[in-house]
Amino acid sequence: MTQTTPTGELATSNPTEMGATSLELPNIDFQNDHFPFCIVWTPIPILTWFFPMIGHMGICMSNGVIRDFAGSYFVSEDKMAFGRPARYLRLHPKFVEGGGFIWDESVSKASVLYGTRMHNLFCDNCHSHVATALCGMRYKHRTNWSMCILAFWMFFCGRYVGIKGFFKTWLPFLIVVAICGTLTYYQ
Repeated sequence: MTQTTPTGELATSNPTEMGATSLELPNIDFQNDHFPFCIVWTPIPILTWFFPMIGHMGICMSNGVIRDFAGSYFVSEDKMAFGRPARYLRLHPKFVEGGGFIWDESVSKASVLYGTRMHNLFCDNCHSHVATALCGMRYKHRTNWSMCILAFWMFFCGRYVGIKGFFKTWLPFLIVVAICGTLTYYQ
């Protein structure tokens, strides 16, 4: 599978690396922020500067449209609450009984449900919205997806949306570390 990265380079991926057999995944459209069958992540200003594992998460429909629990009683569509995605995690509909149809249905149901909920930073948040969608579709036959599992999964397995995504994630944290180190050294 070949696709263009945000830097204009051609990126190829072997479908068997992603666990695919004969099912081709739609291409990711980095220019328009469409990530079919993906979980996407973006840093939250100030919070991510100190804790780079913590950020804002959304889940994409089969056509790539991003759905994210952006605040109390509001699920955003195709525009993440804290800016463009910096990282993404490519999933595969073959791990969902019913494929893409059930994927979209589960994301839609989770979005409707979270459109009626109050946002809580610690327990009912954007990660919970994504976990609810994955549980609803029984992704990889699991119904115990949680915000902690997703945070670690994205942190260790997520791919950066080009070099900009890497710097958007790590540069503020490195500046904070440098300032703290400098203050500690000269104190």
